[in-house]
Amino acid sequence: ALAIIGGEPARFAPLFEIYREAARRAGNDPASLATSLNVHGFVGETTEKAADDFYAPQAEVMNRIGRERGWGPTSRAHFDQARGPNGALFVGDPEQVAEKIVAQHKIFGNDRFLLQMAIGTMPHAKVMKAIELYGTKVAPVVRKETVKAAPAPVA
Repeated sequence: ALAIIGGEPARFAPLFEIYREAARRAGNDPASLATSLNVHGFVGETTEKAADDFYAPQAEVMNRIGRERGWGPTSRAHFDQARGPNGALFVGDPEQVAEKIVAQHKIFGNDRFLLQMAIGTMPHAKVMKAIELYGTKVAPVVRKETVKAAPAPVA
């Protein structure tokens, strides 16, 4: 699993290529080795609600990690940028989250996608609703779209 908690996810694509090349050199078929992305995110009925619900718990966790790693504190502006099309957060309504997962699949060609939604102090009921939306609205779209998608070549 490749965990991406910040930056532009596409810049990590070469790591999957290095992994696949190492497999080839070791005599393994890279297609037989599963790959996965692990990211933070949250699915809500609306993009605005998802962002509002997820910001405080995400900021608390990232600020705690940041203090340990020497990063500056996060802000709502940084959070909003990170949940944009090229950011590392997968926060939005089901359609937006599905589109972003499919877009990342086109870059990475990953076999699995792990969305960590229970970050920090997320209320249980909100996490359960997000899981329901992920399973009933996001996952079917992603499955349909990724069956026919192939990874783009890495430059």
